[in-house]
Formats: sequence, structure tokens, C-alpha cells
Amino acid sequence: MPRALPRPTRRRALQGSAVLAVVCGLLLWWLLPFGESAPSGRLTFSTGVKTGVYQRYGELLKGALARDLPGVDIDLRTSEGSQQNLARVAAGEADYTIATADAVATYQRDARPGADRLRACARLYDDYVQLVVPEGSPVKTPADLHGMKVGVGQPGSGVRLIAERVLRAAKLDPAKDVEPVSAGIDTMPDLLKGGRLDAFFWSGGLPTSAVQTLSERLPIRLVPLGDKLVDQLLETSSVTRYYRSAVIPADAYPHMLGGSVQVQTVAVTNLLVTTTDADPELTERITRTVINSRDRIGHEVHPAQLVDFRTAIYTDPLPLHEGARRYYSSTKP
Repeated sequence: MPRALPRPTRRRALQGSAVLAVVCGLLLWWLLPFGESAPSGRLTFSTGVKTGVYQRYGELLKGALARDLPGVDIDLRTSEGSQQNLARVAAGEADYTIATADAVATYQRDARPGADRLRACARLYDDYVQLVVPEGSPVKTPADLHGMKVGVGQPGSGVRLIAERVLRAAKLDPAKDVEPVSAGIDTMPDLLKGGRLDAFFWSGGLPTSAVQTLSERLPIRLVPLGDKLVDQLLETSSVTRYYRSAVIPADAYPHMLGGSVQVQTVAVTNLLVTTTDADPELTERITRTVINSRDRIGHEVHPAQLVDFRTAIYTDPLPLHEGARRYYSSTKP
């Protein structure tokens, strides 16, 4: 007859249960994403006018963040531009934004509310000053704008800052020697096309879709600033040191003069901005997404292709946010 198997003792049963618990624990550790929980909640990103580069960049970044941070709801809020963006972030009305370095320096110089709490996540791409006129316009230099109707950007924009500085460098009083028109890139092209503007200033990444579209509908050209004006502009104040002499390449707008003429101008860096109140872990992850999504976003917003890990840490005049610093310290290029 077959021999009966011995009944397990209580001790042996307990040992078996312990082994099983350890094995199950190891399997769960391997299979499940234990560790720090992903950030969740809602944040507001202040962008720019609807047809500007800031807005389009914000839309694409929102999509990239939705993949990387699915627990975070992102609200995009349009604005007049850099100056309004900084005021919103400093006041806690927005969590993150984009602003030009000269606008940041102006905000700091004027000791605006919350200026000491502003921090940067990354250096993004450069804006180029573009002075747009109809192709047959007599304007050859900014000084020729005397007495004309000129779009100078909205009051809260970075365009307004730099347009007024260019006019002053050309020995023109922005309030008296031209007829300034407060308008953004969402309306200035149509105003120029309709003859309600003689020229307009724009500061944006290359190419700016609104300017490119206008060049396909109306013969236009860009007015060079000239060596003397650029030199004078760069030496005006501590704020204008954030400008650099630059050239708009001939192929930036192929429909302008056959895309064969380079245009001398100035450029200024854009920064991704937040405040000391921003959560370090969330800021670290947002910074990572900004860098990692460069090529994907740059496919549609060409300036974003210039976002570079090696230069992103140079965010003067703002120090890096703690979370952004953690990302750069832990990641090799």
C-alpha cells in the first residue's frame, strides 16, 4: 500500500508562508512602479497672443507634458507678451511662462512686485527684432519712420519695450515723432495690409508664422537696423546688454525678395520662468520635458530646435530654480 505523506507541521507551514510572502513582495516590487508618486494637480501657463510663437510653443509643450505628467492639468492663458507674463507669474496668477531676458531685467530694475522671487527653468530660443514694411515703402532705416503710423506692440509685450528702444536709438521720440499703434502680431499684419499701418515692429522666433503668412499675401520686406543703430542700442543701458547683434537669414521668409537678402537686426533670449514657490519635483520634470521634447516641438515651431541642454542653464539675469538645477545636475548631455 502507498505510504501516507507526513502532515506539515505548524513551523514548516509558517516558513512556507514567509517564503511565499517574500517572493510575492519581490514580484510586486518588480512589476509595480513603486517610488515617488508623480505630480498631480493643475497649473497655469501664461503664453502670448493667439498667433504668436509663445502660444504655439505653449500648445505643443502642453501636449508633451500631458504624456510625461498625465496627472497634471495645464491651463494655457493668452497674454500680451513678456511684460504681462512676468507680472502674472510674480503675482501668482500663473505658475510658468516665457519671457525675454530684457523684459526680465527691466522688471528687476524697476523693482516690480515679486521680482526677487522670479526663477528660470531653461534658456529657450532667441527672438529677432523684425521691422516690417510694404515692399514699396520709402522706409530704409528706422529713422525714416518719422511721422508714420507704426505698430509698436501691446503695452504688456516685450515688443513694446524693444520697439521704443529702437526708435529712441534712431533719435525718434516714440510718443511724438511717430504715431504709435498698440497692437499685437495677431492684428498688425491685417492693419498693414489694409493700409492702417505704415510699418510694424515684431520680436519673435524665426520664422514667425504671422509674418510668413503676410509675406504670402502681400509684398513686404524687413528693414535692417544698421550698424550704427545696433551699436548704440547695445550700449544704451544695463538692460540692453541682453541684446546681441544678429542677422535674419535670407531663407527665413522665402517669399520676401525671393529669400535672397539677409537683414541686420538684434536678438534677445527667451527664458522659461517660474518663481521660488513652484514645486521642485514638478519643476524638475517640466524642465526635463522641455529639453527632451525639443525635436518634436521644433518640427512645428522651428525656433524650439535651438533649445540645447548645454546652453539651457545660462539663464541670466535669473538664477535657476532648485528643481531645474536638480535636473541639470542629474543628467548628462
